[in-house]
Amino acid sequence: MSEVTTSLNYFVPPLDGSKPWIDINPDPKSGRRGANFDTEAFQSKILNIRGHEHEYSLVKNGFEFFEEPTKEKEFKDVKSIENNYYAEQSDLIKKLTGASRVVMFDHTIRHHKPGDTEDTPDNRHPVPRVHVDQTAQSAEARVHRHLPASDVPGLLARRYQIINLWRPIRHAALDYPLALCDFQTIDDKNDLIPTTLRYPDRDGETFSVRYNPRHQWIYQRGMRPDEGVLIKCFDSIQDGSVAVLTPHTAFVDPTTPEGAPLRASIELRALVFYD
Repeated sequence: MSEVTTSLNYFVPPLDGSKPWIDINPDPKSGRRGANFDTEAFQSKILNIRGHEHEYSLVKNGFEFFEEPTKEKEFKDVKSIENNYYAEQSDLIKKLTGASRVVMFDHTIRHHKPGDTEDTPDNRHPVPRVHVDQTAQSAEARVHRHLPASDVPGLLARRYQIINLWRPIRHAALDYPLALCDFQTIDDKNDLIPTTLRYPDRDGETFSVRYNPRHQWIYQRGMRPDEGVLIKCFDSIQDGSVAVLTPHTAFVDPTTPEGAPLRASIELRALVFYD
């Protein structure tokens, strides 16, 4: 397996010692998201596991690659995505995980458009910062937010997860690909920093990630639209027997061919339940 060396942006805490926060939406003029913390770039090696995907799993590492075409091709019609793609990919998650119930609660389409300041749910930019989308607190809040109140106690009493399903759209993701950190190399007591995610009407919570030289990063170079990856953002089993989450980030791949199409991708976020 080959590897590349590149810079990954890690969390630097606020100088005043306060809890870190970041805005979900950017400033419309600058295109930048407000935050009270900074990042620092660290040189990191990222292993291209193309041809060795089967060696990694949600259970052990926190992510799992798959090859499965989708009937959705253009990803331009929100209704088609929500009515057709959601259902198709819910069935795929059930097949890959053995889950009994999958509830898609949103999606994000990302385009790498240098100089573009528009940043909306249908035109987000790739995130070049190491992070995890959920904490235990925000994961439980998602169950309350997206499921009928009568279902919540029973669902929270059994195993549940939040999993992102990520895939390129329209062309291979040679530009600005996605790197994933093996959960087995994380110090989850010290590396993960709860960070308030500020929406216009409420607060959520994510994890920022401190640099740790033990982190082992991987990617699948040139992922195609018929390929994808499940990214575990939360697992209610936290007894050390399974991977709980996956730090991830977009990055600049020094092997990207000149003139490669700019990154376009979609990620679905799913609540995943087990009997």
